[in-house]
Amino acid sequence: MDKFEALTSFVEVASTGSFTRAAQQLDLSRVKVTRHVQELESWLNVRLFHRTTRKVTLTAPGQDVMQHCQRILNEVAGLESLARSHNEELMGEIRIATPIGFGQNLLYELVETFTARHPKVVIQLMMSDRNAQLVDERIDVALRFTDQPDEAFIARRLMSIESAVCCSEQYLHKHGPVSTPEQLEQHNCLIHLSQRRWSFLVDQQQMRVPVSGSICANDLGVLVRAALNGAGVVYLPCDLANPYLQSGELIQLLPEVPLPVMSLWAVYLSRSYQRPVVRAFIDFLAQQWQEDIRVAGPEPV
Repeated sequence: MDKFEALTSFVEVASTGSFTRAAQQLDLSRVKVTRHVQELESWLNVRLFHRTTRKVTLTAPGQDVMQHCQRILNEVAGLESLARSHNEELMGEIRIATPIGFGQNLLYELVETFTARHPKVVIQLMMSDRNAQLVDERIDVALRFTDQPDEAFIARRLMSIESAVCCSEQYLHKHGPVSTPEQLEQHNCLIHLSQRRWSFLVDQQQMRVPVSGSICANDLGVLVRAALNGAGVVYLPCDLANPYLQSGELIQLLPEVPLPVMSLWAVYLSRSYQRPVVRAFIDFLAQQWQEDIRVAGPEPV
């Protein structure tokens, strides 16, 4: 048994949930992939998958084996990437899934910088506030805000971003101050469609406040513009809010009440071979985002 081939086939089946799709990804026959997994099961003396006519899922021992295999194969991929980086110019296409507002505000400048450094690289930005399907949509890297990345994928933490509840001085003057999170229920809140309850940390416990308002959207940029025009209160990540908080165009409400911090992860498929251009891009993001983004106060006049 070629152990490296067996580990590669096992990880691909686990990642795709299908022997057929794994065979297609590895450019092997389904019979060969099946034999690799059977040989690995025999060598380890454990059953790695539950198999039905409709789906393939990992057993409990299979989940443990998967974690070890991911580390082994990614170490090998890293070694290959390191060797190639000394001998080859980066080239190829990267498909990146990212939330809309984050892609427009922070990511696109780094994409421009990376492609300027590596002219033979093409980056496709797939911007949506839903989670992309990495296998079906052929995504190389998905940038996701989450507390718990999906264990089926490899995830690398990039940074954390604080949030702030904001409004314009015009709105505040007309509708009065907000002194507790519960009072937001009485205000016109500008709501992202995925966030109809706003989270706060009160006495180290999470409080979720139901909010409503005249404008809902799946694009934070729309809500920012509405808040700047005095239409209501908005809950924003600080990469979007800070420029307006610093300029005084928006005012932070409830600064004494902590909000949950969002962690940004680079999520990708746990394949045995990660193309050097993809690994280089993830490393580039990690280098650029070494510091977390915190709430900024107004700049001194």
